[in-house]
Amino acid sequence: MTDDFRSGFACLVGRPNAGKSTLTNAMVGRKVAITSDRPQTTRRVLRGIVNRPEGQLILVDTPGLHRPRTLLGERLNDQVRETWASVDVVGLCIPADQAVGPGDRFIGAELAGLRRKPLVAVVTKTDSVDRATVAERLAEVGALAGELGIQWASVVPVSARTGSQVEVLVEQLIGQLPEGPVLFPEGVDEAATTEIAVAELIREAALEGVQDELPHSIAVVVDEIEEREDRPVDRPLTDVRASLFVERETQKAIVIGKAGSRLKQVGTKARKEIEAMLGTPVFLDIRVKVAKDWQKDPKQLRRLGF
Repeated sequence: MTDDFRSGFACLVGRPNAGKSTLTNAMVGRKVAITSDRPQTTRRVLRGIVNRPEGQLILVDTPGLHRPRTLLGERLNDQVRETWASVDVVGLCIPADQAVGPGDRFIGAELAGLRRKPLVAVVTKTDSVDRATVAERLAEVGALAGELGIQWASVVPVSARTGSQVEVLVEQLIGQLPEGPVLFPEGVDEAATTEIAVAELIREAALEGVQDELPHSIAVVVDEIEEREDRPVDRPLTDVRASLFVERETQKAIVIGKAGSRLKQVGTKARKEIEAMLGTPVFLDIRVKVAKDWQKDPKQLRRLGF
């Protein structure tokens, strides 16, 4: 540890599907946040931990700020605002493959109200466009700062997919943290509970290839994670039992598929990811249940952890 060691929290914010979760995983160096090409994949505020000789950066991956249509949407937006008010530095993610738009301006205007908090502009997905487009986006980011009356602590174009400039972004974020001690022990790179991490992996698998009506209606709760007793030392097995909730019987039928075919695919994909995370073979039991209109019901939301 250096004499001027820095530690603290940073969050990446931006409109839905701006590449925040993928970038979080790239900075941590492994998967700590689920990703999908569907907006609003992220629902939990997950913490990934980046350790460097000069500092420890705790990354908080927030849901995308959006116009809410349900009570769940309102709570997710509240979660975003509470998070960025409590962290030490905020990174605003703006995708290189889309022009700066009303959504970016809306979020930027809210960030402008955070007095004396360092703001870093992050132009994501630079691998998806040519250099001229990246330059155009950087110019727009500069103009946005002038329009909002804010000053970027730094502006970093990155590609999470190729790794380009990811380390530069880590250095810039750590540089904005206050001096302080190590907050999480060495070797730890994730602060989310095992249950939440497993639930998110199951939900990610369930999101693959589903119809437009389903992504927001799927929630997962892990009921049990337990090492099976009486197993040989060299052949351990962990039992994972989870409930996957949807809002209607028709959605339940879609998730399960004909003769259970789709649920089997979800289980196979999720099990591989869970085994990689836990480091042990897993028996995964997923039960699909209906919680009618849970996104709009305060009691159901509390039950599902929102």
